[in-house]
Amino acid sequence: MTHPGDAGPEPSDSELIKRWKAGDSRAATMLVGRHSQALARFASSSGEREGIEELVQDTFVKAFASLDTFRGDSSLRTWLFTIERRLMLDRRRAERRDRETVPMEDADHVSEYGALDAIIAEETQEKVRLSLNALSPMQREVFTLRVQQGLSYQEIAVVLDSTEGAARVHYYNAVRTVKEFLRDD
Repeated sequence: MTHPGDAGPEPSDSELIKRWKAGDSRAATMLVGRHSQALARFASSSGEREGIEELVQDTFVKAFASLDTFRGDSSLRTWLFTIERRLMLDRRRAERRDRETVPMEDADHVSEYGALDAIIAEETQEKVRLSLNALSPMQREVFTLRVQQGLSYQEIAVVLDSTEGAARVHYYNAVRTVKEFLRDD
């Protein structure tokens, strides 16, 4: 249903990019609103535990600063995932340089469910987390991009600077490893 004053369907990413380049700051706000949750989920599922909001903001800052280099060969979302992935890699390299490896502790989660539901949810989450930890970093990224973000193999190849065939192989091996891990448990 349209309302008086509606401009019709939502503008595409490319239209918003054009509007932002022409000086419409609302276009940038719309792009951030459209893609920020997917970027936060990708960061979280890639192992980031802290500073996810800052990472998403940094991704957009970097993207907007280099928007002239965006050729449109892939979707804007795929390009944003690529930028975010590089920022995560940079962050991890900096952390390794800055300090010795420290075991990562899981954050406590507050739940609205009952005690039994919370226990089952924690056990399930732990099994999935452990199964993902059994994957190589490349398999984990491919699995996350495919399952949680819904990217095609072609888009995954762009994000990871790989080939579509390699993305398929990594995904197949990741699924096999996760299934075996969950079956053995």
